[in-house]
Amino acid sequence: MSLGTSESSKNSKLTFKQSLVLVSANGKTLKKRRLSFNQPISDDDLEAIAYNVEETIKPRSAPHVFQSSGSYTYRRVIKEEFFLNDTLHQSIIQDPTSQYLKATSLNDRDREVKFDMSAYISPAEDSKFPVTLRISKTRLFVSAQEEDKPVLLREMPETPKTIKEGENDLNLIFFWERHGDLNYFTSAAQPALLIATKVDSPVHMARGPPSMTDFQMS
Repeated sequence: MSLGTSESSKNSKLTFKQSLVLVSANGKTLKKRRLSFNQPISDDDLEAIAYNVEETIKPRSAPHVFQSSGSYTYRRVIKEEFFLNDTLHQSIIQDPTSQYLKATSLNDRDREVKFDMSAYISPAEDSKFPVTLRISKTRLFVSAQEEDKPVLLREMPETPKTIKEGENDLNLIFFWERHGDLNYFTSAAQPALLIATKVDSPVHMARGPPSMTDFQMS
């Protein structure tokens, strides 16, 4: 893996460039290309990140003049109709008596919730990968709450195209991380909290143990 930075001056203007290297879980280099700070990641890059990449090397913070105004901008759906299971192999279902999700053991997958994941462009050039989680074929989005509170299912008229920092909709944004086969979803609104489960309990927000914060996708 390599990450190079160069600065060049031409006609008294600075240009900033970096190399983006996408590496698969088995160490194979999937893609290399040059990026400027004001050039967004392409759809092909998102595809590689969503399906093949364990680690993504991104540019460091861009100069202030290139940073956006604190808004997460919708890019596109990158995963559709997938399941989430915790490390106890519990499935995620929609609680029929409330607007919450619940982790429980199932003998079949008929009641198991399927999710769609949409990617957003971060207002800061960092290594975080902002996404939203929606129950497939619905308008119900996973929304973070305070620590130990169940995550909400918020019905939205459509997929938010812009989500600004400081607004209530920021609870819809999660930073997705993948380490091997395990996936983590950290709240953008409350960065110390992750989507978590316990045995036969509502899906909630937690810092870590005794809650389980790692998930497998299938």
